Amino acid sequence: MRRLIGITGLLVFLLSNVSAQDTLSYNQFIKWVSFYHPVVNQAVITTEMGRQELRMARGGFDPFLFGNLDEKEYNNVGYYHKREAGVVVPTMGGVQLKGLVEQNTGQYLNPERRVPTEGLMTVGASVNLGQGLMIDSRRRALRQAEIYRDATLSEQQLMLNRLYLDANQVYWRWAAAYQDVTVMREAVELAKVRFRGIRDSFIYGDLPAIDTLEAHTQVLNREYRLQAKEMEYFEAQQMLEIYLWDEYNEPMNLGEQVIPQDLSKGIDMSYSLELLRANLTRHPELQLLDFDLASLEVERRWRADQLKPVAQLHYNILTNTTNGFENGGHVFFENNYKWGATVRMPLFLRRERGALGIVKSQINFTTQDRDMKFVRLKATLESELNNMETLQGQFRTFSENLFGLERLLEGEQTRFEMGESSLFLINAREVSVIEGQLILNDVIARKNIAYAKLLFAAGLGFEQDVED
Repeated sequence: MRRLIGITGLLVFLLSNVSAQDTLSYNQFIKWVSFYHPVVNQAVITTEMGRQELRMARGGFDPFLFGNLDEKEYNNVGYYHKREAGVVVPTMGGVQLKGLVEQNTGQYLNPERRVPTEGLMTVGASVNLGQGLMIDSRRRALRQAEIYRDATLSEQQLMLNRLYLDANQVYWRWAAAYQDVTVMREAVELAKVRFRGIRDSFIYGDLPAIDTLEAHTQVLNREYRLQAKEMEYFEAQQMLEIYLWDEYNEPMNLGEQVIPQDLSKGIDMSYSLELLRANLTRHPELQLLDFDLASLEVERRWRADQLKPVAQLHYNILTNTTNGFENGGHVFFENNYKWGATVRMPLFLRRERGALGIVKSQINFTTQDRDMKFVRLKATLESELNNMETLQGQFRTFSENLFGLERLLEGEQTRFEMGESSLFLINAREVSVIEGQLILNDVIARKNIAYAKLLFAAGLGFEQDVED
């Protein structure tokens, strides 16, 4: 219910057409993406594919019915009429159960096919004593399907983690672009106010014409930079809208009145270094390789089982279809039974040994690939940790630097009012402040993105930021 209320409120917010500006906060955006982005639906479909794969593998143990009808008549002579129907029940233990009812008649019927008039019932089993006793193709397919189903959960997490990282990057670039536009708009307005004041002072003869020209060029320069920043903001917003979809799987458009949250409004970036490093062992990319190894191990067991001889024991109880087992229990190998054995084995086993060798090589290859993947992921995590700490230090440095630049500008303005400075120095101080603000915006955006990269490197994503 809380989630439904949150979604409804956010939808009303995004679809509102009020004239005032509304703020799309980072938390609202990231929640919306986690609910309705097509990649989220694809991640769900991925797990559904795993469940259907498992269902299909379980179908290998489904009982099945069969029936045969074979008749021959020539020159008004009934050679034979053979009819049979039964059921086969595969089991998980290398045993196959079978039940059969047959009725055979005819003048030229093979003697071994003759049965009582009312028919003959056969109930028996085939048992694998060699190949197929511990594992067979059905059990191999079932176990690999179970592994694939579990692997789809890791694949789903990896897809969502990538979506989380991409969504973070587009949001903070959008927020930084908007903040840059705000800075440049203020700079243009300040330059216009100064130009009008200097122009009036020139008219009254207080300032030379060169100051008017310098002030006008500052207006033009800042207007040019404002246009460039507005273009960057427009492009950033277009990229952001790619991640906004409604519950009907339709893309959404933000109006001009929707703006990002202020970069100065921080987000929770608390993390435990120990937990991040510990979670690395559960990284989805490593888990996928672990599932590959598990599937290959099942394949290895099955291929090794192929080196054994095929040895099957068949035993069937024969009974009249009308009286069944009414006369009591049945004594094996005493009366009314049919049994047999099958033994088969290739002389050289070259195909089987070659297949087993390939699987062993694949296991060795995948194991080394996993080892290298872990080293790369560990190095990436440490690099992102260092990047995060560096950007936090840069944020503190540029914050202090901007504070100092603003104080210098204030001092220069006071000196200018006292006639001890010049317009050139004022403009230079202002340019330094503007550049400092733009740099700080970029640092904040990169710092926020670095936090998302840090979580992604540790195998985390939406579960870190999105709560019900």
